[in-house]
Amino acid sequence: MKGPVADKTRRRLDVFPTFFKVAGLRVCVVGHGGEAAAKVRLLGETNARIEVISAEIEPELAEAMEAVGAHHVAADFRPGLLTGAALVFSAREDEALDKAVVQAARIMGVPANAVDKPHLCDFYTGALVNRAPIAVAITSTGVGPVLARHIRARIEAMLPRSTGDLAGLAESFRNAAVRMIPDGAARRRFWARFFSGSVATNVYAGNTSAARAEAQRLLNGSVDEPGYVWLVGAGPGAEDLLTLRAQRLLQEADVIVHDALVPAAVVAMGRRDAERISVGKRKGAHSVPQNRTNELLVELASAGQKVVRLKAGDPMVFGRAAEEMDALRGAGIGFEVVPGVTAAFAAAASAQLPLTLRGVASTLVFATGHNAKSETLPDWAGLALKGATVAVYMGRTVAAAVADKLIAAGLRAETPVAIIENASHPEERQFSGCLKDLCEISARPDVDGPVLIIIGEAVGHAALERAEPIAAASLKQEFAA
Repeated sequence: MKGPVADKTRRRLDVFPTFFKVAGLRVCVVGHGGEAAAKVRLLGETNARIEVISAEIEPELAEAMEAVGAHHVAADFRPGLLTGAALVFSAREDEALDKAVVQAARIMGVPANAVDKPHLCDFYTGALVNRAPIAVAITSTGVGPVLARHIRARIEAMLPRSTGDLAGLAESFRNAAVRMIPDGAARRRFWARFFSGSVATNVYAGNTSAARAEAQRLLNGSVDEPGYVWLVGAGPGAEDLLTLRAQRLLQEADVIVHDALVPAAVVAMGRRDAERISVGKRKGAHSVPQNRTNELLVELASAGQKVVRLKAGDPMVFGRAAEEMDALRGAGIGFEVVPGVTAAFAAAASAQLPLTLRGVASTLVFATGHNAKSETLPDWAGLALKGATVAVYMGRTVAAAVADKLIAAGLRAETPVAIIENASHPEERQFSGCLKDLCEISARPDVDGPVLIIIGEAVGHAALERAEPIAAASLKQEFAA
């Protein structure tokens, strides 16, 4: 068969997806070992009465049964044991034995599944995402369970654990919504705002009482949807280092207010119709003053917008989040902080550098090359002298002054140093050397990305085999001269 008819047939399913009601009903598992245990664990996600039929069972199965409260029918299988069952799973790990169970089940009128034998099955079980009372099941009859498990992992990431709480709250308002909003179109608008507005925001933040109050306000006909701001850590730049919560919020935001250091690919993960506003700040080129950013967040949220304030790294680590939180509190705007992977952690991971190490470094210091008055290195030299690992943010241009002050304070000039440029990005570069070499990095024209400088004895335990020498450029220049 060829042409449009064949194409349409290929796009049709060979199975009809459905869900069985099993609450309080008997579901039988016939088997003794690991395959039966897997099905018992899966059924344990439901309120079914689980019965395992087998004369003997293995320890793994016994443990699974105890965990979910399954009942053991200690007998060899016979068809009569399926009387009154809602479903049966055969996990006898033998083709002929499984076939016998399926045939008996069909005679008894009980839908049957033979584990890992799709040609014997009346129905398939999918990879289950449980957000009770919501359930998502994924199955693929063509390529099997591997693809189903992969898709399940993606859906698990998309659906917060509290999705079920949101569904439960919605269920408690369903009858009232039907009664108070008789018009179908108006009721659809109510539910759209319920699931994408402040009700959902408060549920996901764990504020159930506030969520219920917001739902009641919507039901009473209030049309003013309050705005909300999330201060979100974008991580060091790699898209797959975003937290699951950050990904979800980028899809919910009406406006994304982002820093210059946040890569375009991460900003692009936001909702397609969301407005993007850059408030990027780079050294020597402050495009938007911080007080204007504070005002912008208040203005957007006051207009009812859902705003993601996307910051490189973690909002609470040199991200000036305190000023933005103060502005939001002062304006009575609700907000939440979503942590991100800070640059020091990304750099250490890339270099396999233990930031703390027993017997070497028990203290970790996050520092900048400047204080609030733009003075270089005012106060943390003493910690470095006591063996701390120091991670210096935004320190490239003052690296020489940092090194001079640390050496003057008494730190060994040969103290190991690592520098990571563009940590976690595809263009990441690593440099290694010692404290006396730091003066070279700011003079290198080939290093123009954001750098993270790590100083301390723990650096000597890093995997820096592919790192370039910090002083390479100057040494080449001296040799050429």
